[in-house]
Amino acid sequence: MISLVIARLEAEIAELQNRVEGAFEFAEMLRTKTLPQSGVGAHVLPLGFTGRAPDSAAGAFTQGIDEAVAVMLTVRNQSRDAQAILTDLRAFVMRIIEAVAGWAPAASVGVFHLKRAALVSSTAGTFVYQIDFAISDQLRII
Repeated sequence: MISLVIARLEAEIAELQNRVEGAFEFAEMLRTKTLPQSGVGAHVLPLGFTGRAPDSAAGAFTQGIDEAVAVMLTVRNQSRDAQAILTDLRAFVMRIIEAVAGWAPAASVGVFHLKRAALVSSTAGTFVYQIDFAISDQLRII
């Protein structure tokens, strides 16, 4: 699912083409403290699954699940005007939401929907914004 969301973001948002990576790269960025030098970058991280009420009948078990992912948007503040960068950041976040919400990879049961979005860090001249999405699916065990 992560690679599909990465491909979607790169296809839909020109500024993110070749600038979206996965969880390993995000962890490495944090470990080495190598924040982007300019522009924007994004990382797509798995957030796990949430189960809904199960159903079992006639030897079959079904349960609805939501698979969640986070898009960690990293924006380097190149100007001194933090208010301007936050205004631009909001518009960029909305473009990410529009690219993912309502979309589904082929053969999915549901479509992605927004769970939450929030600024999680603003240190070292860099803003990190987390956008959480979930997509509905179903477990079927016979």
